[in-house]
Amino acid sequence: MSLRFLTAGETHGPQLTTIIEGLPSNLELDFEALNFQLHRRQKGYGRGRRMQIEKDTAEILGGVRHGYTTGAPLALVVQNNDWKHWQNIMNVEPVEGNDEAKRRIHRPRPGHADLNGGLKYNLKDLRNVLERSSARETTVRVAVGAIARQFLAQFGVKVAGQVRRIGEIEAPLHHLPIDELIERTEASSVRVTDEETEKKMEAYIDQIKKEGDSIGGIVECIIEGLPVGLGSHVQYDRKLDGRIAQGVMSINAFKGVEVGIGFEAGELRGSQVHDEIMYSEERGYYRATNRLGGFEGGMTNGMPIVVRGVMKPIPTLYKPLQSVDIDTKEAFTAQVERSDACAVPAASVVMEHVVTWEVAKAFLEKFGGDSMEEIHANYQNYLKQLGNY
Repeated sequence: MSLRFLTAGETHGPQLTTIIEGLPSNLELDFEALNFQLHRRQKGYGRGRRMQIEKDTAEILGGVRHGYTTGAPLALVVQNNDWKHWQNIMNVEPVEGNDEAKRRIHRPRPGHADLNGGLKYNLKDLRNVLERSSARETTVRVAVGAIARQFLAQFGVKVAGQVRRIGEIEAPLHHLPIDELIERTEASSVRVTDEETEKKMEAYIDQIKKEGDSIGGIVECIIEGLPVGLGSHVQYDRKLDGRIAQGVMSINAFKGVEVGIGFEAGELRGSQVHDEIMYSEERGYYRATNRLGGFEGGMTNGMPIVVRGVMKPIPTLYKPLQSVDIDTKEAFTAQVERSDACAVPAASVVMEHVVTWEVAKAFLEKFGGDSMEEIHANYQNYLKQLGNY
């Protein structure tokens, strides 16, 4: 069975919920490691007050017994601590009161799903749109990816992420071993590898916040330890780089994705883009470079996966843009909701887990089985096959 999940819940509702189907049995889960990934999503310079309210912790309600998955669907929830302030406003039962008491929103914010969602679903209160379209939903997407991360770790796979740019400031590229990259970025408030860039980015975010504006950036995910052959060339929807791209583009506020050198390939000659194939007794087949980011023909080629995504500035501004009141059709400044000046460091963590999920899904499709023991056996047999090629 293929891995899949669904999420439910609103940003100011009682909880966020997800059900994961397709996990094998006998996967040992580290609950502290799961919650550590949720904590990482909440960190980062430029975050707003919501991150001071919420202390995200995952609670598993099904599919796990005595620390191991059972093969049944895994049910997971994350409680919203802010719910206590919104119980009347977000009550599932009918509530009496005027628009102000219900916190009805009728002034859509440019750049958000507010107006499109209201028109599509014929909703006169745009809160029904923004409550679900909020990036708060990425909390459980990180939880899902964190479980996928633990699954892949059983096969020696490592995942890292870093911020490459915030607005005008680009981080210098350091070619570090993945363990050192993880250590350095985890110690940084903006998930970069050097202190000088960190200080520049912090000052820049402070400036943007003071001006009542927001700023976006570019983040990168790197995955090492994968074998050749995840994904497939035979159908468009089986190409793993394409599936990863779709996953990245589904993250709130992401407007672009590239693999390897990405768009730079459009400026270079073929001899400067493609990775030459090498062979040694120790490594087998490998590439001399990794400009294509670990993919050829929609399949992993054994080199590290390198994916970058661009996040636009958060559209909720404290100097709001012009909008139109859906009741009166008159021009107004857009409604202001609590928001972040910069969520790029947090977006880096989200993208890590979205990419990890797609990779784990492809891994299970390739080596699938109903238990971890069966998957390990299939994986080892495949490595023997590669070694004999």
